[in-house]
Amino acid sequence: MSALSRYNALVTGGGRGIGAAAGLALAKAGAKVSLAARNEAQVVEIASEIRRNGQEAFAFRCDVTDPRQVRDLALSATEAMGRIDILVNNAGTATSNPLSKITHAEWQHIMDVNATGTFLCSQAVYEKMASRRWGRIVNVASIAGLEGDKYISAYTAAKHAVVGFTKAMAIESKGKGITVNAVCPGYVDTPLTDETISRIMHHTGKSWEEALMSLLGQSGQPRLIRAHEVADEIVSLCLEESGGRNGELVILDASETP
Repeated sequence: MSALSRYNALVTGGGRGIGAAAGLALAKAGAKVSLAARNEAQVVEIASEIRRNGQEAFAFRCDVTDPRQVRDLALSATEAMGRIDILVNNAGTATSNPLSKITHAEWQHIMDVNATGTFLCSQAVYEKMASRRWGRIVNVASIAGLEGDKYISAYTAAKHAVVGFTKAMAIESKGKGITVNAVCPGYVDTPLTDETISRIMHHTGKSWEEALMSLLGQSGQPRLIRAHEVADEIVSLCLEESGGRNGELVILDASETP
C-alpha cells in the first residue's frame, strides 16, 4: 500500500511549478488529488497527467482571493473525493519593484493571493479536519518570509504573513490531530522565477544567463531549486508518521548540491 493511499489532497496553484510538482508527487504517494488554480486549462492538464499515471485526480478553477470561490472549491473537492485530508496552500504571486514604485493595488494583490488565500483555504477545510482528528496543512512560504531582500518588500511582507499564520495555526491545532507546517524555498526553477529573470533582463540589459547568475549571487544559492525537491518535502510533511512535525519552517536553499 502506498504511503498516502488512504488520504485525499487539495493543492492550490496546482497548474504549474511547485503546485503541479506537489500534485504529481502526492498522487505518486497514493493520494487522490484535487488541483485548483485560476487557469483552469493548466490544472486540467496536470490532472490528466496524474490520471494517465493511474491515479485519481480532479481539476477546479478557483481564485483563492475570493471567499465564495474558496468555499465552492472546498465543497466541490469534498464531493469529488469524499473528504479533504491534506491541504497544500501553494497559490502565490510575486513582483519586484523599488519601494517607491510599488502601487497600492500591487501591494494589495500580492497580499491577497499569498496571505489571504492561505487563510481562506485553511479556514475552509480546518473544522472538518478537526472533527475527524486528522489533517495535514502545508503552506508554501519562502526564504523571503524569514529574511528579506531589495525590490521584493511586498512579496516579503506577504510571505512573512504566511510564516506567522503557520506558527499561530500550528499552536491552535495542537491536540486536534492536525499539523500545520511551511516549506520555505529560495528561488525555484518555475515560471514565477522565469518572470523574475525576465524583469532583470528588461531593467539591466543582461542576458538570460547573466540575469540568472545575478539572481543566484544575490540570494547566495549555488543553483535554482528544482520543483520536485520542494514537492518531496511537502509529501514528507503529509505522511502519517509526520504527526509530530508541527509548526516547522523547512528551509530549502540548494545548499546541498546533488
